[in-house]
Amino acid sequence: MKYSPLFLVFLFIINAGCTAQQTKPSLDTEQLIEDLRVISSDEMEGRRTGTEGNKKAREYLVQRFEEEGAKPFQGSFTHSFDFTSRGGDERTGINVIGQIEGESDSVLVITAHYDHLGTEDSLIFNGADDDASGTAALLAYIDYFNQVKPNHTLVFAAFDAEEMGLQGARALVKDSVFLNKVVMNINMDMISQNDENELYASGTYHHHELKPVLENIETGEISLLFGHDRPEQGYDDWTNASDHGPFHAKGKTFIYFGVEDHEHYHKDTDEFETVPQDFYKKSVQVILNAILAFDK
Repeated sequence: MKYSPLFLVFLFIINAGCTAQQTKPSLDTEQLIEDLRVISSDEMEGRRTGTEGNKKAREYLVQRFEEEGAKPFQGSFTHSFDFTSRGGDERTGINVIGQIEGESDSVLVITAHYDHLGTEDSLIFNGADDDASGTAALLAYIDYFNQVKPNHTLVFAAFDAEEMGLQGARALVKDSVFLNKVVMNINMDMISQNDENELYASGTYHHHELKPVLENIETGEISLLFGHDRPEQGYDDWTNASDHGPFHAKGKTFIYFGVEDHEHYHKDTDEFETVPQDFYKKSVQVILNAILAFDK
C-alpha cells in the first residue's frame, strides 16, 4: 500500500508526540522512599550536628548528589562553617551543596536540612519528617532536573545545624557574591506527615506575586494552603521558623513548604514507619510542580 506524503508527515508528528510523552521524566518515587528510609535510619543516630551519625548522613548525601548528577557548588559538595551554639560552645557544621546549571546564571536555591536532634538516653530521634523528608526530596529533584535543563541555575542545599538556630543557612547567605544571583529560595521542612492531605506554602503574605503562580499549579489530591506568615500570628508565624528565614532577612523572595506540627514532631516516634508514603509522594510532586512554575 502506498501512502501520500501528507499522511506520512502526519504519522511522523503523531509518533514524535508519543515519543516525547514517553520520554518525559517523572519523579523516581521508589528511590525517594529509599532515600527517606536511609536518611532516617537508626544508623544515622539522629544526625545531630557534630556527631558520627551526622557525618554518615553527610557522606551518604554527597554520594547521592554525585549519583543524581549534581555538580559541586563553588568547587566542593561540602561547605564548612563555625558557629557558637546557644549554650556558648564553639561548633562546626557542614552543609552539602550542589548545583545544576540552567540557561541563565540567576539562581533558585532549593533547600532542606539534614540534621536533627540526635539521641537522648536510649532513644534515637530519627526525624523522618523533620527533615529527612525534605532532604530526600532534594535528591529526587536533582535527578529530575538532571534530565530537564532548567531556565535558572538550581542550587540544592542540604543544611546542617538548622536545629541549632538555622546555622547552615545563615552561613550560606554570608556569601554576598553568591547571594546577588539568588532570585528565590524554596525551602522544605517537614513535608511528609499529614492526615488531612494538607500542605502549606508559607510566605505569600510577604510576596503577594507568588500566590497566583501557586494557585495555578496542579495539586491533585493535596490541599495546598496559604498562611502561617503574618507577624500577628506569633508562634504560628513561620516566617523565621526554618532555613528560609536567613534568606528573608537579606530581602530575598522565599516560599516555605511544610505541614503543621503533628504528634511525632520532635519525638522519637518521627520514624520512617510512621510516614504516610502516599501523601509524601504527592507532596513532593506538588512542590516539583511549584518549582517548575517558578522556574518559568
